[in-house]
Amino acid sequence: MYKIFMVEDDEIIARSIREHLQAWNYDVCCVEDFSNVVAEFVRFDPQLVLMDITLPFFNGYHWCSEIRKISKVPVIFLSSAADNMNIVMAVNMGADDFIPKPFDLEVLTVKIQAMLRRSYDFAGTGSMLEHKGAILNLNETTLTYQEQKIELTKNEFRILEILMENKEKVVSRETLMTKLWESDNYVDENTLSVNVNRLRKKLEALGLEEFILTKKGIGYRLG
Repeated sequence: MYKIFMVEDDEIIARSIREHLQAWNYDVCCVEDFSNVVAEFVRFDPQLVLMDITLPFFNGYHWCSEIRKISKVPVIFLSSAADNMNIVMAVNMGADDFIPKPFDLEVLTVKIQAMLRRSYDFAGTGSMLEHKGAILNLNETTLTYQEQKIELTKNEFRILEILMENKEKVVSRETLMTKLWESDNYVDENTLSVNVNRLRKKLEALGLEEFILTKKGIGYRLG
């Protein structure tokens, strides 16, 4: 089931689109906090975004630009402001399509289906993990925090992925080494410590102090 994230402040339009797409077996989430759209986007981790232009706090161009900093997920703008200037602006901000309001729900559905087919038929769906504002992009093996993006080595990425998947728990050193071994990256006790220390330095350079904590004699957990 594909997940669709809708940023639309007109409740009637949002409800109508959501109910229609749910009937087509899509999982649809409508944004609730228009002052923090990206946080809700990350939590829902959708495969497609429907974006209005005129919104409370910040417009759709702003949020499309912010999403583009962390994800390549398709974004379709839905707006009555369908003049050439707005269409060009939307595309420049990272939009993949622009559908003028009013529109037929069946036409919207066909365009969504086509966009999803083009985007995901030959690639896995996008996915992210988030902790304290740090966003791990599982497709790009990158970490983004406060508009800064860093590349991670395979081992650094895998360590962070495992910790973020288990962020409420302490992950033992044995578990980390086993998981890294499964990914064809052999590590022993010393190699694990070296990788964790290097990863910590990268995180600290981003401003993420004490992001990874040591549980003495057991393993690691997120701070």
